[in-house]
Amino acid sequence: MADDEHFRRTVAFTVAGTVVPGLGLIAARRRVAGLVVLGIFVTMLLALILWAVVDRDGLTAVTVRPSMLNGLAVVLMVVGVAWVGVVVATHLALRKTPTRVQRLVGGGLVAVLAFAVAAPMAVAARYSYDQASLVNAVFRSEKDSKSATRPSTWDTSHPEPAPGEPKSAPDPWAKKPRLNLLLLGGDAGKGRVGTRTDTVIVASIDTKTGDTALISLPRNTGRMPFPAKSPLHKYYPNGFTNGDGNDPEFFLNSMYDNVPQEIPKNLLGETDNLGADVMKLSVGEATGLDIDYYMLINLSGFEKMINALGGIRVNINTYIPIGGNTDRGIPPGDYLKPGPNQKLDGREALWYARGRYGSDDFARMDRQRCVIDAVIKQANPANMLARYEDIAKAGKEIVKTDVPQEVLPMMVELSLRVKSGNVRSVVFKHGVDGFSSPDPDFKLMRKRVKAAIGETEKEPASSPSPTKKKSKKSKKSNSPRPSTSAGTASEDIADSCAWEPSIAATAQPAR
Repeated sequence: MADDEHFRRTVAFTVAGTVVPGLGLIAARRRVAGLVVLGIFVTMLLALILWAVVDRDGLTAVTVRPSMLNGLAVVLMVVGVAWVGVVVATHLALRKTPTRVQRLVGGGLVAVLAFAVAAPMAVAARYSYDQASLVNAVFRSEKDSKSATRPSTWDTSHPEPAPGEPKSAPDPWAKKPRLNLLLLGGDAGKGRVGTRTDTVIVASIDTKTGDTALISLPRNTGRMPFPAKSPLHKYYPNGFTNGDGNDPEFFLNSMYDNVPQEIPKNLLGETDNLGADVMKLSVGEATGLDIDYYMLINLSGFEKMINALGGIRVNINTYIPIGGNTDRGIPPGDYLKPGPNQKLDGREALWYARGRYGSDDFARMDRQRCVIDAVIKQANPANMLARYEDIAKAGKEIVKTDVPQEVLPMMVELSLRVKSGNVRSVVFKHGVDGFSSPDPDFKLMRKRVKAAIGETEKEPASSPSPTKKKSKKSKKSNSPRPSTSAGTASEDIADSCAWEPSIAATAQPAR
């Protein structure tokens, strides 16, 4: 009976000593060793909590610093091995003269507890290594990469508070009120020559609130301008054109490939991607925004990324063609059918974003905005953690950017603000609001972009408004509907991607 009671105590303190390392050793009268282990455990735990409370930005910055991530992977493995050693040592110190059955049960218990400790540590170490690999593959340091249009690192110092005001954590974005990212979707892949950037979207982000304006330009926009002070203006004084605004070789989506073939390689300065620099300058001039960075997503790998995220959810109000070719008269093989809150896998999401049989580029641009919003919603911490390895692998294959590693810690903080901010959108459509694809009025475009950004800033994420109330019911996911933003320069993304049963009820597939 006494042996059974002692064994139960051994089991209880072995478990307790696994959850709180050192506790079981103290119970086994190994007080010095137990107190040392417990002290180390408590110190590390308190230091981590304090770091998270006092310097959250510094903690999140670890996730985008390869050297620290690789070091963390090693530390996690060492901690895992040491923790397993403490579990084994605790059990051996607690037991006295176990019976054969108790020895077997105790051994099984230790094996289970050791696995419970080692497995999460091994997974965390692997994720840390994968993250370091992803950052190194996609984001290069400023000294190892060249860009003719990338901004110099801005002043990240935080202004001192006025006398009597409480000190706040430094905001690295305090002196950078807006960040403008050029998002490009390229169709480079098997059977294609070069890269045609059929998707061109500027994400203009208020760095204080995270409120974002998505500005979509048609792929067939002609006569794209260049800044007067840019060397490109001497080559293209009338914009990127041969005089014919309907020549596809001089459309916006042709600039990435075609302009670098016609100008000196270092015309803008040393660069790793002249095509991207050309587009940043031109799109910036057209919209009146200074483009900071670009991000090119290879659409041939888009499926993998969506599948890695576990799919996305959107509202579909019309039949979306899968396949088909309007010019050749080839009908689609299938359709995405209307319905609310539909879950799409990678292949379906790609066709949702690109399908245009019986439709036009502008309807497709509407849907692309909704895909971006759906990805933002799907990329939540829990989902990212559960699917991290697949996401990291897909990211390395499809993303190219000039965002340097040095800026990534600040980007992590900004992404959290974007996730909780408002998202509004502007889509330039031929024949709407005075916009003409072959002969754009860029002065009018800049005026509309400026007005749209003003509308975004006027609608704080935390304050209720008619638009907010209206979009709440459709917050689950996105798919386009006709604009209801008459009199405004932009649309609320939740409204424009809402479920519209009256439209869906009359929708018919294009034949």
